Amino acid sequence: MSPSSHQPGMPAASVSAAPRVHVREVQLFERAVTLRLPFRFGAATVTQASQAFVRVEVDVDGRRAVGATAELMVPKWFDKSPALTHEQNAEQLRLALRVARDRALDAGPQASAHALSLQASEESLRIAMAAGLPRLAAQFGPAQVDKAVADAVLRAMGLGWCEGLRAGVLGDPWSRALPRHTPDAVILRHTVGLADRLTAADAGTDPADGLPATLQDAIAAGGLTHFKLKLSGGAVRDLPRLRAIAAVLDAHAGDYRVTLDGNESFPDIATLADTWRALRAEPSLQGLLARTLLLEQPLPRSLTLSQPIHAAGIDVPVIIDESDDHDTAFDEALALGYRGVSSKACKGIYRSLRNAALIAARPGAALLLSGEDLTCQAGLAVQQDSLLAASLGVTHIERNGHHYVRGFGTANDAESSAFLQAHPGLYRATPQGPCLDVREGRLDLRSLHAPGFASTAHPAWDTLTPII
Repeated sequence: MSPSSHQPGMPAASVSAAPRVHVREVQLFERAVTLRLPFRFGAATVTQASQAFVRVEVDVDGRRAVGATAELMVPKWFDKSPALTHEQNAEQLRLALRVARDRALDAGPQASAHALSLQASEESLRIAMAAGLPRLAAQFGPAQVDKAVADAVLRAMGLGWCEGLRAGVLGDPWSRALPRHTPDAVILRHTVGLADRLTAADAGTDPADGLPATLQDAIAAGGLTHFKLKLSGGAVRDLPRLRAIAAVLDAHAGDYRVTLDGNESFPDIATLADTWRALRAEPSLQGLLARTLLLEQPLPRSLTLSQPIHAAGIDVPVIIDESDDHDTAFDEALALGYRGVSSKACKGIYRSLRNAALIAARPGAALLLSGEDLTCQAGLAVQQDSLLAASLGVTHIERNGHHYVRGFGTANDAESSAFLQAHPGLYRATPQGPCLDVREGRLDLRSLHAPGFASTAHPAWDTLTPII
């Protein structure tokens, strides 16, 4: 399960230019994931999905290196069309991966990892979108290949992610201009899905696996202080749900903070404005709203970048997430009154770097880069996404994969033990197997700074199902 050894690289101080890269092999895999609790967001309820894995072999200035990444293929997020089944959503993402694999192999030698991304991604998006994929789904494939290639480059150079950014080894135009962060930890923001039980008195099934099954249990087990609350898109459903959540947080979470996620569920500005006024008028929600840091993607992506958000009268920062599906999306959102954007590895590392640089260039504008989850699973996915966001100055990040899936899911003992041994501060041993270790509401990131992109272990490749 350990990555292939890399040849000794140069220390960061001696790196003067990004290395040339040539992708020699791209392998695609997947693994079935069954959730221990149903995850409901917007109109979708997810109980199972597949996690995609990408393994690349890359010539990096003549040195061969292996890189890898992983990402859950979550249904009804990349494409929310009700006409598609969950399996059809997964097949969209497999297609995006296949196209990105082929374009990376066809690209030949490139001046840098970023140059490879520019060369291969544009053609990948054109082909996948011509096949009917929305842009958010089409870019899933290039985003995964970019992460795996970055991992290979960093391993070849003997640098960790943060060192590599400072040295400019990916060849992008933003890394060296960003503020320098080498984070030791990040605050975990716990997701409260629309189907989540809040207390033991709530109806529903307890998986009885020794892990927290309710919001109250999760607060007690992890010392949680930050929370992400899913909204339904209207006051009729959201008011009673938020009242119940506020009662639990007010009683058990101390001086907590929350973010609200609309998941594109509000059909128009008027409905959003009416709902916000109703929340503001509710006495029992005043404490929760005073602790609310932001509202994420309330409107459908088809409307978000076509009208100003000011008309909704929202008095907390409103940010985009699903609408961030092209390079200038954040610029367009800022012009319409939005105040921030999410970092998600599934949208691409270069998208996060660009948006972070745009925020850093406007220090007086009070703009936000948030860290949001896509049910990142234990191992490569949660490690790379967490370090990506934290390295860009994000101090609290939504993490939910550990709550909805037990430990490393169906990964074998050898794989999960390898990650536990490689990253003992991030995971802990339990009777159910290694699990993410949340202590005082935080995740320990110190072990992620070794050479490569946030991992010194790799999956058990021979246990995965190839994506042909």
